[in-house]
Amino acid sequence: MTKEIQPGVYFHLIPTQQFKTIRIYIRFSARQDGQQAAARTLLTSLLETNSQKYPTQTALSSELAELYGASFGVSMNKKGTLHQVNLSMNLVNGKYLGVDQLLDRATDFIKEILFAPNIQAGHFDEGTFATEKENLTAYLKSIAEDKQAYAAQELQGLFFQGDEDQKVPSYGTLASLATLTSQDLVATYEKMLQEDQVDVFLVGDVTESDGERFMAALPFSATSRVHPEIFYYPKTDNVIAEKQEQEPLTQSKLNLGYAMDVYYGQPERFALMVFNGLFGGFPHSRLFLNVREKESMAYYASSSYDTFRGFVNVQTGIDGDNRERVLHLIAQQLESLQQGQITPEELAQTKAMLKNSFLLSLDNPQALIEASYLDNWLPEAAMSDEEILAGIDQVTKAEVQAIAQKLQLKAVYFLKGAGKHA
Repeated sequence: MTKEIQPGVYFHLIPTQQFKTIRIYIRFSARQDGQQAAARTLLTSLLETNSQKYPTQTALSSELAELYGASFGVSMNKKGTLHQVNLSMNLVNGKYLGVDQLLDRATDFIKEILFAPNIQAGHFDEGTFATEKENLTAYLKSIAEDKQAYAAQELQGLFFQGDEDQKVPSYGTLASLATLTSQDLVATYEKMLQEDQVDVFLVGDVTESDGERFMAALPFSATSRVHPEIFYYPKTDNVIAEKQEQEPLTQSKLNLGYAMDVYYGQPERFALMVFNGLFGGFPHSRLFLNVREKESMAYYASSSYDTFRGFVNVQTGIDGDNRERVLHLIAQQLESLQQGQITPEELAQTKAMLKNSFLLSLDNPQALIEASYLDNWLPEAAMSDEEILAGIDQVTKAEVQAIAQKLQLKAVYFLKGAGKHA
């Protein structure tokens, strides 16, 4: 059940007896702004660390312990053109403990975190702000040490180089973080609370009256809220952006970005799912078997896709001297799919693995939340579980071949190791 409580504020009740826990999830969605990403990321750390009633991390943790060990966190994410700030809480369903008011107590906690953060005289607590800013700075610097994550970030920068907002990762940049003040974070907090679309989820063995009581306790303001277009459409041209860097590494990174004009909600997305499974998404895929196993040209080789930004990504870890050979092998694997060289057995195996993965996701409350979120954002794309399984089942070899033919190479990032055998 989804209900618009007021313009831009939606409540999603997902009653199910699958779980003995209740999951509370509140998502704030705004358009991704490269200049604001770091501020919103830092805000998540401040919100989950303390509040006016719980001014220390110890006090906040103590309250969670009183809620029978409830887990709690605030995070951020990016989907298409959207930047999302997410508050989540898992707690045991009180009916299994004989504690009738546990959900109400959890509601009070959520209300405190969201609507009474540790703000005094127009700024966040300076001690908390300084600590969390330092922590986030250290994290952003550490990304350069995780070469797989760094290569993925650099490829994204190449692929989306015409759009500054899309180039910037969901967590922002060191440059924009460096200038932030505690007063800036108050403005970020107020803007999020007043202007973002809000989606509130309650998942578990709960009733409509539980949901009504929960929402009545959260004083969201009746303001004008955003609802951006969720899809990002890359520019179409024949230019391939390339970048190469060199570091003293034992393993080089070669990442490729392809444009793909298949988006969530389109019938072709099921063929894209099957294509990705065959290309690099599963252990029986072409990249895994032929590039990594048969030719021993890669330590890892895989592909993934983003149906909100028209992006297919190939990631490999290789010996640096094998760059051209690996590029050729990847092109060969794609060409084999473009020519329809797909056996009935591998097509059936890929479909079976996709369907099994989907069925397993139905046992995950977060998967139910994401499905409800997208059904509300894109109601024309809503499908039942049976329709999704049928969509996978009905994909033909010719449809997979057509998807493969749509891929257009747009970006190549190579991080060459300078060490021996790199």
